[in-house]
Order: sequence, then structure tokens, then C-alpha cells
Amino acid sequence: MRWGYEDYKPVAQRKAEAEYQLKLLRKKNPNISPVVVEGRKIAVTWWGASWNENLESYADFANRLGRGRSYVKNGMVLDLQISPCTIKALVKGSRRTPYNVSIGIDKLSAPRWKSVVEQSSRRISDIAELAGGKFPEELSNVFLQQGKGLFPTPNEIHFNCSCPDWADMCKHVAAALYGVGARLDSDPLLFFVLRDIDFSLLLKKSVDEKMQGMLKNSDKKSWRVIDDKDIPGLFGL
Repeated sequence: MRWGYEDYKPVAQRKAEAEYQLKLLRKKNPNISPVVVEGRKIAVTWWGASWNENLESYADFANRLGRGRSYVKNGMVLDLQISPCTIKALVKGSRRTPYNVSIGIDKLSAPRWKSVVEQSSRRISDIAELAGGKFPEELSNVFLQQGKGLFPTPNEIHFNCSCPDWADMCKHVAAALYGVGARLDSDPLLFFVLRDIDFSLLLKKSVDEKMQGMLKNSDKKSWRVIDDKDIPGLFGL
């Protein structure tokens, strides 16, 4: 490595070294969780793709993400762990041992979360719909509003890497951020874990309002009688 830049290595060699390093890490930690990207796109589901698109939408990140894409696609993110407001990753670089990446995500502010919940009322019927990203287009726009929706802005993302690269965002951090998008493909509800918010509030708001609507109409005669056991089905629960 010279002046913070890694010596060039063919992609095949980098992949082989990453696979070997992963085998060594698994011997010490069976719970290690590498990011595996299959196909040309890093993420294909609504949550995963939206996470990556959000990152790319900010000029602050636009010129720093390219190398990260190639790193995550080539299996360099050897471990990725997501917990409330925190991302921890091990990313293979030029040295023998992987670099430690730590990323902090600010917790979604209470007013912002309340606004999202209010705008989402009566529009989400079940967890499968929420996790699958199968909701009205206007709700998608609510979630993605820059600085007002669910996805973090650059000033809400704080990162550190053990590599010697002095860039504000090194390729290892970028790879870890893209790795989150790939991970959300398999488990979209991790998004709510990362942002430390209770996704069930979105459902509760919808259910409460539907129940209120039913109660208002309870004095109206109807030919239809609903059994208690059928009520959850009305809300997709």
C-alpha cells in the first residue's frame, strides 16, 4: 500500500483471499455473517433497493460509493451485524486481516417518527405488506422523503474504519453501507431494528382507526354478522 492506496490485485485473487479469510474467521466465530450478493444487483427488494438509492441520492456520498459497490459484490464484507443504531462490519482489504468498520445511525427523532406514523394511517394492513414493500406509492414517497422520512441523511450517519485511508468515507465503509441494503433483502424488518423504532405502531394506527370506523357504524343495522374469530382477518393480522 502506498499513500493510502491499495496495491492492485486481480478480482479473482481478491475473492480467493476473502474466501480464505472467511474460513479462518468462521473457526473462531461460527456466527459470523458475511454479505453474499447473487446476481448483478446488490439489492432487489423495496427495502434493500431503497436503502441503497437513498445513499446514492446525496451528493455528499455520490463520489465515494463506487469502490464500495465492487467490494460488496466481490464478497469483501466478511461479517455484517446490525443492531439498534449500529452497524459493525469486517471488510477484507489489502492486509492479511480484515478492517473493522463501525457505523452509527442516529435514532429517528420522535417528531419525525410521529409524522410518518400519522401519514401512514390506514394504509398498511399487515406485517407481510410492510416487509414486502407492497404499499401505496404515496406511502413509499412518505418513507423516502429526504430529511423527513424513515431513511437516514448523511449527517445522521457516522462512521469509522481501522484502515489508513484518510478519506471521509473509505471503500470499506461504503461496502458495509451497501451490505446493509443486501441484508435488508433477506430480512427487511432489520431496517426498523437499525433505526430503533417500533414498526408495530404503523399497524396499530391502521387497526385503531379501522376499529373506530366500525364502532361509529355499530348502531347501523346490517344483514352481516361478524364472528369474533373473524375480526383479525379484517386487518390482515
